[in-house]
Amino acid sequence: MIFNYLIAFSLAFFLSIILTLIVRKIALRLKIVDLPNLERKIHHNPIPLLGGVAVFFSFIFVLIYYSLFTNLVIGGFILPKHIVGLILAGLIIMVGGVLDDKFNLRPKYQIIFPLLAIVIVIVSGIGISQLRNPFGGTLSLKNWDLILFWYRGLPYKITLLADLFTFLWLLGMMYTTKLLDGLDGLVAGVTVIGSFIVFFVSLSKTVVQPNTALIAIILAGAFAGFLIFNFNPARIFLGEGGSLFAGLMLGVLSILAGSKIATALLIMGIPILDVVWTIIRRLRSGKNPFTFADRKHLHFRLLDVGLSQKQAVSFLYCLTALFGSLTLFLQSFGKLIALMILAVVMLILVVILVFIYQRKNKYGG
Repeated sequence: MIFNYLIAFSLAFFLSIILTLIVRKIALRLKIVDLPNLERKIHHNPIPLLGGVAVFFSFIFVLIYYSLFTNLVIGGFILPKHIVGLILAGLIIMVGGVLDDKFNLRPKYQIIFPLLAIVIVIVSGIGISQLRNPFGGTLSLKNWDLILFWYRGLPYKITLLADLFTFLWLLGMMYTTKLLDGLDGLVAGVTVIGSFIVFFVSLSKTVVQPNTALIAIILAGAFAGFLIFNFNPARIFLGEGGSLFAGLMLGVLSILAGSKIATALLIMGIPILDVVWTIIRRLRSGKNPFTFADRKHLHFRLLDVGLSQKQAVSFLYCLTALFGSLTLFLQSFGKLIALMILAVVMLILVVILVFIYQRKNKYGG
């Protein structure tokens, strides 16, 4: 069994390397590059975009192979319609991402593609039907079903509370990785770490979902191959599509692995808290939190106090791996405690960074 996972990872990994090289040449030829023309951009030369296209097709090609020619993906909790939904949703994200990378779409047009992708995922039957209560029991979200149509004996329906929660969850995850994409290799590396954690969670005795584990390890391989070219100094960026696809897949995997929302929150806890704080801060200053960009994200603050890009990214990798790996050992109440500790760590970290930054500016250190 382990050999199967190793083969799947390797296929996605090496395919990602090949496709990244091809996509990089295409992006340069079409002049789809990220120009260092804004204060918040820290690279000094134009860097090709579209990296997410290479990651997406690496992941999808391997996933389709295992879905069509083996029995290792389809079955149990994973149905054919789920795979079709993932493919179509990813394609929508990639189309929107390429258009944005090329034409720099306005935010009101950018958001159309993530919204469509989420709707496709929900219609395909992927959703959160219940939440585990950390104090015991579960909270059911299966209320007010509305069947849209039947196809081959399977209902395609809307479940109001479940679908609304799923919609908000996936949208939040997608925009978390989108806003996190500010340093070389940060989103790609966090996605690799998160995918491995979901892989091990899916194989745990409490979950036992080898097919979900296979999807997670394929995703890890696709992003790991790309990371070779994306780690500082980056030779290609994920682009809009790639950063959104990372959040979409981490969100979907957490659902497929038995609605492990707490697991995903621990993996993405620091970025999520950073996004929440950013939204609150921008709203308080009267600015649109989704259109205004600045250099006050946590990863930028790490640079402001003197860390290099590699040091800042490695530090955030370690936090992601540390808190994410706790999900392998903790139950629901333990995860709640870990999330509270994570919030405290985030608060302390921000206070320390702001203090060092102010002191550095005051004394010119």
